[in-house]
Amino acid sequence: MNLASLDLNLVVALRALLEERNVTRAGQRVGLSQPAMSAALARLRRHFDDDLLARVGGHYELTALGQVLLDRTSTACDLLERLFSSQADFDPAKESREFRLLASDYAVSVFGAELARVVHEEAPGIRLRFTQTPPTVVDDTATLLSATDGLLMPHGVISDFPATDLYEDRWVFLVAEGHPTVADRLTRRDLARLPWVTYQRTYDAPAVRQLGMLGIEPRVEVSVDSFQLLPHLVAGTRRIALVQARLARLLAPVAAVRVVEPPYEAVPVREALWWHPVHTHDAAHIWLRETAARVGERLAETGTGECPARTGDGEGPA
Repeated sequence: MNLASLDLNLVVALRALLEERNVTRAGQRVGLSQPAMSAALARLRRHFDDDLLARVGGHYELTALGQVLLDRTSTACDLLERLFSSQADFDPAKESREFRLLASDYAVSVFGAELARVVHEEAPGIRLRFTQTPPTVVDDTATLLSATDGLLMPHGVISDFPATDLYEDRWVFLVAEGHPTVADRLTRRDLARLPWVTYQRTYDAPAVRQLGMLGIEPRVEVSVDSFQLLPHLVAGTRRIALVQARLARLLAPVAAVRVVEPPYEAVPVREALWWHPVHTHDAAHIWLRETAARVGERLAETGTGECPARTGDGEGPA
């Protein structure tokens, strides 16, 4: 397919048609008359050799190909918008724009909060929007990165995209205060026999793979989509949870739990900011990456340290 021979305006028309499923509304959305939009639909049908929109009763429905093109067209439009909004110069003190970053609640708590503070001080017109990373990130990385400004994620989950290293973290375990069988340390046997609370995502894949290589199969009793919920689901139970040390330090006061070191040398967490190559030379994104790297350096200087164990009365383990 020769891209130079295509009318890229048809991409905008295609998106409107597939999303609106109505020629008149699609035309109003992109500022075209009904005859002009009908002509665009006819050209698209010839190009794809498919009806795209099929009349069913008094309305239109997407054909099988139309359904496939729906997500792809949205991604293409987002990528084109980002491509043509690229800037040669960027003054953070004067600019007004929003950066959208995909991140887990762990990354937002440990890194995003400090990044937002620095951006607030240096670039008052810049807005940050953190969005929970979807579970499709491994299988659909290119599409997700093309529609956002960056992804906060550790190494070992995705690859083949540019990234800026930010900081390191390590894994620790949470156990309830007064746990009936765990004192100051866990054993590998404890990891196999005790029930777990897990973060049900693929982002901790390196840590999970390591457990499998050690012959440990976690007996998952509860799974959640938030790292910050883990202490509450450990407190007052026999459960254990694997969590990042920096986050454990922040969460220590919120529930009656203790922090215990792993009974093995856990693979470290190397957090990074990933981006789509289309952003590599954009001045605004260069500023964002450099700012993120500075914040990461500050975190790296503090180290993960020892995570304080909560003291005080708590519920007895269930």
